[in-house]
Amino acid sequence: MNRIDALFARLENRKEKALIIYLTAGDPDIATTAELLRKIQDSGADIIEVGIPFSDPMADGPTIQRAACRALENGVTLTRILEMISELRDDLTVPIVLFGYFNPILSFGTKKFTASAAQAGVDGVLVVDLPPEEKNELTRFTEKEGIHFITLVSPVSGGERLAGIIEKAQGFLYYVSVTGVTGARNSLPEGLSDEVKRIKEMTKLPVAVGFGVSNPHMASELGCIADGVVVGSALVDIVEKEGNDKKRLLEEVGEFVSSLKSALISDDSQAMTSD
Repeated sequence: MNRIDALFARLENRKEKALIIYLTAGDPDIATTAELLRKIQDSGADIIEVGIPFSDPMADGPTIQRAACRALENGVTLTRILEMISELRDDLTVPIVLFGYFNPILSFGTKKFTASAAQAGVDGVLVVDLPPEEKNELTRFTEKEGIHFITLVSPVSGGERLAGIIEKAQGFLYYVSVTGVTGARNSLPEGLSDEVKRIKEMTKLPVAVGFGVSNPHMASELGCIADGVVVGSALVDIVEKEGNDKKRLLEEVGEFVSSLKSALISDDSQAMTSD
């Protein structure tokens, strides 16, 4: 069983919601990324999205754009990212999702990429700019390797196309809470609860919500309506601010992730954990 499926099954039994954390690989450097991955897991993250830096991250806001630039300037490559994940896999028990754009994967070679990702221990891939109609370019290889292709849906998704997308989705559905690019925000959009409910009625897969979640209060609100919460820009912002002080960076990231996970644990799950 794919680790993603097993994770959501465990969390459902514990009445607990998934905390999904994104960070850009290679920011501030690849060695620190490895330490951050361990810290993020140990602080309570259930799934980690490892961002593949790209020179034209059109779906990302300024925070992640700058992170991608710093990583590329450091010479980070997809090959090195896969090597890092492979080196860490014995220490990391949480599912790993590679998050990025299709161009680096295409340049690497889709078949070669999938084989390398599977060997490294990757559990899922999320390709922002590969539409469902063209996902076979990658899924014809990922499905053979047991890697889930994670699907994005958004407020503008609808009609028969949405139903078709959801029908073929794997792992979990990533619901983009806002139109536009990534970036931390101070509040959740109006009508989000109804939209997530609509999506959940169309699928048996878990539904995770991301784009804009910046604090434990927002995570808690989303935990009431979704199966998982994705936090990215707010954590990448910490990396940008504290990247020159590794000790402080790890402390800040650990505290932030821990606070998010605590906000997602219901009273029922806390009681079950203590039994």
